[in-house]
Amino acid sequence: MASSFSGSLRGGRSRKFKSEINVVPYIDVMLVLLVIFMATAPMTDPSVINLPTAGKSAQPPSEYIQVSMKQDGSASVKIGGSGASGAGGTAQSVTTASRTELVATLRDLHAAHPDMPVMIAADKEIKYEEVIQALSEAKKIGITRVGLATR
Repeated sequence: MASSFSGSLRGGRSRKFKSEINVVPYIDVMLVLLVIFMATAPMTDPSVINLPTAGKSAQPPSEYIQVSMKQDGSASVKIGGSGASGAGGTAQSVTTASRTELVATLRDLHAAHPDMPVMIAADKEIKYEEVIQALSEAKKIGITRVGLATR
């Protein structure tokens, strides 16, 4: 009689194990991470590039060909430096409107003064590609010493 009594307490069913994973804690962790990323994303500005600053060179050249590039694409080329007045009267500025005119002017000045370095001073609003193209063109002409002017 005892065996029939114990079976009626359990309802006559055998107990099955649940094989499901409780995902509620994982959803909570995902929501917390989502809130953290949503809150911190606007605080970081990916478009800001911290460029290195440059100090003065140890021995700045006394004379150099200065290329001043403006935002509108024009450039002015002149001989600058401490000895610019004694450069045979070429201290005047030549303004160029295109890259081909700039290359022709640089070629003429390099032919007249082959040992002079070139210093490129570009407006900070100009495209970086324009500055690199000017630097590349100066190297193609045969100018070995090309530098960028900084503040």
